[in-house]
Amino acid sequence: MEVRSSRFGALEVSPDKCITMERPILGFESLKTFCLIAREEYRPFVWMQSVDHPDVAFVLANPLLFFPDYHIEVHSKEIAELGVVSTSSVETWVIITIPDNPKEMTANLQGPIIINIENRKAKQLVLVNSDYAVQHELFSAKNAELSASASRDRELVGV
Repeated sequence: MEVRSSRFGALEVSPDKCITMERPILGFESLKTFCLIAREEYRPFVWMQSVDHPDVAFVLANPLLFFPDYHIEVHSKEIAELGVVSTSSVETWVIITIPDNPKEMTANLQGPIIINIENRKAKQLVLVNSDYAVQHELFSAKNAELSASASRDRELVGV
């Protein structure tokens, strides 16, 4: 299928790279369908491009690449709404904000996106009673070392 993007132009995207947001991104409630764009030059990041609006795309990352201790507890009801049969079919992503100075990138660890890779249904969670921040520094001194070794040692799954 063809997807238009203001960043990438016209893209031919396999339907298995598209996801449907069962619970949309906060502030973007009208946008339900996105495609995941993974290219070698963007690694370890992935773009989540809106199928319906060419100007809307989010940068995502696997949080474990930068925060190896990142752990979320998801209520069974949340998982059931995505039709998850096995936890091995769930991927967790976080939205990355890239300011003018890329060294100041942040990750929204409080609002992860979970995707059922079997049926391509997704939702953004809002973690309550969490120590995670909406703008957690990606390249703090501690995370700079961790991200360098994690990037070498891990592969992104499912995209």
